Formats: sequence, structure tokens, C-alpha cells
Amino acid sequence: MSAQPNAPLLARPMTVRDLHAVLAIENRAYSFPWTRGNFVDSLAAGYHTLVLADAAAGIVGYFVAMAGVGEMHLLNLTVAPPWQGQGLGTRLLDALEDQCRRLALATVWLEVRGSNERARALYRRRGFTEVGLRRGYYPAPGGQREDAVVMSRRLMAEADGVD
Repeated sequence: MSAQPNAPLLARPMTVRDLHAVLAIENRAYSFPWTRGNFVDSLAAGYHTLVLADAAAGIVGYFVAMAGVGEMHLLNLTVAPPWQGQGLGTRLLDALEDQCRRLALATVWLEVRGSNERARALYRRRGFTEVGLRRGYYPAPGGQREDAVVMSRRLMAEADGVD
């Protein structure tokens, strides 16, 4: 599978039929990936999802997010390793933020591994700020645990109905 940076991508909600491809990406991207059960539970709960699909390569990125009162919690955002660095993370965040605005959700929250500087840099570029730390949140090699950096972004005033 080779990445085609200028190829048109289809954006659509994730379905159970997508899970084989999603899990293949998840397992390539992470040392401690989500399980099929994590995705099935998220779909069954009605969480907000999106996949980006290329006509030739299939699914190349996705997100899963949970809406709450006035806010959205981004649970998983992943781009297939061969497609990273081509703006797909930004495209996924754009879609998530559009969804938040449609639902009048003013804030997006997320956790990210402290060691995942590439993701943290993307979130900072998108206006997220680091607001806290969850100690020992993620599994790490050798039975250790890694801290999560909690980040949030207040969306533009239109989410609040302010002109």
C-alpha cells in the first residue's frame, strides 16, 4: 500500500464492516492498540466516528469521539503509518470540530501519550492547550505505565452562539 498524497479521500462514519481494516491500522500504529471490543463497544454506544478511505488503499485514517454535555472527548485518532505527515490528522480534526459545531459542543478534550510529541505538536498547532496530566494512564513496555497529557480546545465563538 503506497500513500497517494493528492488522492481524493471519502469521509464517512465507521461501521462494523470497517473493523478489519481499522484494526490492521491500529496494530501497525501502536504498541498498545485498541482491541476489536473497544471499537465494537464504541460503535454500539453511538460514539461519533469517521473513517477516511482511499479508493485503492481503503481506510487510511479514523477517529472515535464521545459527546458529553457541551463537550466532545476525542478517544482515538489514528492515521495509517504510510499516510502520516500528509495532513490527514488535520483533516480528521477538521471533521471532528465541524461535528462539534453542528452539535453546539464548545470544547474538545483528549489525552495523548507524553512521549507522542508528533501528536502533541499537531494538537498544539490546532489550538489545543495542555491542561493536565493523568499519571500512569497508558500501558508501556515492561509492564510500566506512561502518563497522559490532557489537552483541550475551546472552539470558536459560534459554538456558544456568540456573534
